[in-house]
Amino acid sequence: MKQFILIALLMIPVGAQAQKFDDLAPTPPMGWNSWNKFGCNVDEELIRETAEALVSSGMREAGYEFVNIDDCWHGERDKSGRITPDPERFPSGMRALADYIHSLGLKLGIYSDAGWKTCAGRPGSRGREYQDAATYAEWGIDYLKYDWCNTEGLAARGAYLTMRDALWAAGRPIVFSICEWGTDEPWEWGPETGHLWRTTGDIYPCWDCEYDHGTWSSWGILRILDMQDGLRSHAGPGHWNDPDMMEVGNGMSVNEDRAHFSLWAMLAAPLLAGNDLRSMSAETRQILTRKDVLAIDQDPLGIQAFKYRDDGDMEIWFKPLVEEDWAMLVLNRGDKPTAIGFDWAHESVVDDLSGREALFDRGRVFRIHDLWTEKDLGTTGQPLAATIPAHDVLMLRLERLAGETGDSGRTH
Repeated sequence: MKQFILIALLMIPVGAQAQKFDDLAPTPPMGWNSWNKFGCNVDEELIRETAEALVSSGMREAGYEFVNIDDCWHGERDKSGRITPDPERFPSGMRALADYIHSLGLKLGIYSDAGWKTCAGRPGSRGREYQDAATYAEWGIDYLKYDWCNTEGLAARGAYLTMRDALWAAGRPIVFSICEWGTDEPWEWGPETGHLWRTTGDIYPCWDCEYDHGTWSSWGILRILDMQDGLRSHAGPGHWNDPDMMEVGNGMSVNEDRAHFSLWAMLAAPLLAGNDLRSMSAETRQILTRKDVLAIDQDPLGIQAFKYRDDGDMEIWFKPLVEEDWAMLVLNRGDKPTAIGFDWAHESVVDDLSGREALFDRGRVFRIHDLWTEKDLGTTGQPLAATIPAHDVLMLRLERLAGETGDSGRTH
């Protein structure tokens, strides 16, 4: 073990202070993770086939790049303490798997835990952080999800700083995903430590429910959405709030999948698919690869959306975009189709966080484009009227028309 730590430390440039690797996540990371669909049933055949499906489905072209193996890839530690992959599940080894993933133009992610054991009881990284980081670098790993099971007696911020420093010492730029579940408010210390941090417990493929596991719970889409309240000021390029991996294609309705995907895009959330890419339906593929919606998530400003209006089952959200554009989302949380009206001329949409102002009520005009029907809906010169199906959304991009001054002198 000592020799791995020494080698890692020697890789740090003279005078350099440990930090996270910058410029790895200027926009929210996009990819796939094995856990939501497969749990512990992972092996190299699944990972290879998933990577191939990521390419053939058009997801790589749409921007998805990470293929992430979650818990249960681990074998035992060898005599020197070095972690090894399960020889039956990954007989070719992680280096060979990484080489294959890279040959497809993709990146490989892996999973570990800050405790003695992972959540599924495999070897964790506690006390072996520098050794494990050096091993991941040698294997060619590009992304590390670092969980928080079996961590009794540890302080979260210090434990994650230790692995951050270990990754820096190993010398390979690796995206660092903090999976601390939001217990110790990782958004307060996450930006200097990792590239994204979980804000909640685990997601569950339902619209609005709590799944009770006894000592902990998983949460439906709306429950997790509501848990994001007050966190948007902590997100931005290189450091993202993570409301967990997506459940698109894992059993909810098409409407619910579309709403789930749209909401995560508005939240500037990491987009990690969690379904079986090899057998997904055409509807699931179309949702996951909708480029206009992906562009909202990947907008270079990196500003998370805010809730502008809450009418109970109906909510209106806005997100500032580049070139003075805006994204607008109307969410129907309810169980029946509901009509919505929005008279732009009487609405003042201001984002106090970014200082952006839409200035609808002062005559600024935008072209309206529906991101799911791909239809143009005129301009904000006329009131908006629409009916939103149950458990669904209306998602719009508002493109500012050239030459508009933003103040027509109108009075109301």
